[in-house]
Amino acid sequence: MQIEKITDNKKQFLDLLLLADESENMIDKYLSKGDMFVLYDDDLKSVCVVVPIDNETCELKNIATYPKYQGKGYGKALIKYISEFYKNDYKTMLVGTGETPTTLSFYENCGFEKSHRIKNFFTDNYEHPMFEEGIQLVDMIYLKKDLCLSEKLSINKNNGN
Repeated sequence: MQIEKITDNKKQFLDLLLLADESENMIDKYLSKGDMFVLYDDDLKSVCVVVPIDNETCELKNIATYPKYQGKGYGKALIKYISEFYKNDYKTMLVGTGETPTTLSFYENCGFEKSHRIKNFFTDNYEHPMFEEGIQLVDMIYLKKDLCLSEKLSINKNNGN
């Protein structure tokens, strides 16, 4: 497995980015401001984009894995990598998503906890109704991860505590 930071021609990964955010207009709003990472395991498996919010917080704006590779740990490996990558620069990482059990469970298993919601985000910002797992997406559910805590857990685990 290999993870690379992409600095040029980020749009070449648009097909994968569109799996997580089906609006190219929305992707265009954050793609140039964010750091892009891609995960390869022989071939391309996953991509993500992380954007700075302020001096203490960054946001995972997009993470996607090709459907045939989902459930194999690639997304989780990418989140672990970016959490380590940003732990010295930010205290907190946010991620916003729709209110679907599978997606919320995935993020919680990656160390995120529910933070807040933005009412009507999907209905106000997308031209057509969006559905995931048969559920219409209405509110954006934000989750947060304490990046400093990730480091402390790793240190404690390594020290046998």
